[in-house]
Amino acid sequence: MIAMTVVSFANFLGFSIAGISIIIGIAFFFVNRNLEKNVFAHTGLNAKAIGTGLKDKKIYFWIALPLILNVVCIVSAKLILPEYIEHLYGRTEFVVSLDKIIFLVFQLAILAFGEEIAWRAFFQQQLSKAIPIIPTLIVTSIIFAFGHIVEGNFVVIAYDIFFIFINSVLYGVIFYKTSNAWISAFSHFIANLFIIIVISFLL
Repeated sequence: MIAMTVVSFANFLGFSIAGISIIIGIAFFFVNRNLEKNVFAHTGLNAKAIGTGLKDKKIYFWIALPLILNVVCIVSAKLILPEYIEHLYGRTEFVVSLDKIIFLVFQLAILAFGEEIAWRAFFQQQLSKAIPIIPTLIVTSIIFAFGHIVEGNFVVIAYDIFFIFINSVLYGVIFYKTSNAWISAFSHFIANLFIIIVISFLL
């Protein structure tokens, strides 16, 4: 957890290595699983329990909320902060490839799933053993959001980080309610896919 935090905050020193925190989180997720001799049913990565996690109909609202928030983010940016669209394109340029839509979807799915294993199934789950869930969600989301910082206009970056933070809290709530990273990853994936498709049409 310390390594993930240090790597995420390395952006402040000009090192764009925050993506390594995902690899660290995934590695430690599996190391921790073996050390604690947990089966997947108790690690937050049980594919068979997806149906159980979706039984409570309220969870669909939480799953859709990051997508709705991204709509608000883009519409607000178009009205008051158009520079944000270019910033977002620059931050996600490496995945924008609509001419290769199948590869794009696969890439976004892998990224969302990796982040959810690292930040929710590992980081959030471990931190929640030490502190209550609300501080856990806030701390996890602050570190997660700071890992997305890139150089640029302060107002634009603050706007970006604010929405990343809120979405991270929502993914954390989904994981907390379902104990399933597959479900939070699906929410993460559809929210990211929307953003990529929209900014591809806006630019």
